[in-house]
Amino acid sequence: MMIGGIDIVVLIATLMVASTPILLAATGELVAEKSGVLNLGVEGMMIMGAICGFIAAVHTDSPALGFLAAAAGGIAMSLIFALLTQLLLSNQVATGLALTLFGLGLSSLVGQGYNGVKPPPSPDVNLGPLEQIPVIGDILFRHDWMVYVSLGLVAATWAVLRYTRAGLILRAVGENHDAAHALGYRVRLVRTLALAYGGACAGLGGAYISLVRVPQWSDGMTAGSGWIALAIVVFASWRPWRVLLGAYIFGGVTVLQLRLQAAGIAIPVQLLSMAPYLVTILVLVIMSARRGRAAMGAPASLGRIFHASS
Repeated sequence: MMIGGIDIVVLIATLMVASTPILLAATGELVAEKSGVLNLGVEGMMIMGAICGFIAAVHTDSPALGFLAAAAGGIAMSLIFALLTQLLLSNQVATGLALTLFGLGLSSLVGQGYNGVKPPPSPDVNLGPLEQIPVIGDILFRHDWMVYVSLGLVAATWAVLRYTRAGLILRAVGENHDAAHALGYRVRLVRTLALAYGGACAGLGGAYISLVRVPQWSDGMTAGSGWIALAIVVFASWRPWRVLLGAYIFGGVTVLQLRLQAAGIAIPVQLLSMAPYLVTILVLVIMSARRGRAAMGAPASLGRIFHASS
C-alpha cells in the first residue's frame, strides 16, 4: 500500500518500533506521577539504562541480561531521586534536573571505550501463522519481544491502577498524601516503589535505543526522549491508554519525517527533523488551552513534599 512513495504498512510497523522507548519511559513516569512525585530525571534514567544495558549485553552476549541490567540501572537512579526527595525532602524539580545532568555525565564517563562496539542482535518473536496474515501480520506480528513487553506493561499498568488495591492506594497517595498517611498508608514507601517502577521502565526504554533501534552506543543517544515522555504523560491526562496513543503519535511523526526525506519530498531537512518536537509542543499548547479538562487528570498532590509530622 503506497501513498506518495511511502509504504503505509512499513510506516505503521516502523512507528511501533520507534515509539517503544518513549512508551516504556512514559508508562513508568505515569505511575510515578500518579503517586504524587514529579520526576524530571527521566532522561537521566534512560541514558543510564542505555549504557548499563549495552555494557551487560556486550559482555554476556545476551540481550535479555542487557535489558535486566538496564532496568537495574534505572532503578538505581530512581532510588537516588527517592532518597533526595522522599527522605531528605529536596525540591523535586531541581532534583530531577540534577538527576538528568548526572545521568548524562556518568553515562558518558562509563561509556568510554564502547563507541563503535556492536551489541548482540535481539531476535524477533516467532508468531508462526500470525505473521502470514496479509497487512495485519506485517504490522503487528513481526517485531522483537520488547515491543510486546511495552504493550503488556501499558495494559498491566492500566489494570493495576484501575482494579487492584495496590492501584487504589497509589492513587490515594497521589491525590491526598496527608489523608493517606492518616489512614495508615506508608506514603514514602509507596512513592519509592512507584519511582522504582518508573526507573525500571525508563531504563528499559534507554536500553531499547542502544540495543535495538540504533544499535550502538554514543553519548546522549536518548536525544530528549525522556523529555518527550514527560510531555506525553501530560498529553495523556495521566491515563495509560492515552500514553500509548501519545507515544505512537510522536513515533509516527518521527518515522514519517524520515520516510519523507528518503522519498525526496521537497521540504527542508531541518524542518522535517524538528517536526516531531514541534508537534509535541503544539499538542501541549492545545492541551493547555483546555486547561480545565486536562487538569482533571493530574494528581492533586503532584510535586508536593510530604512531611510525615504534618
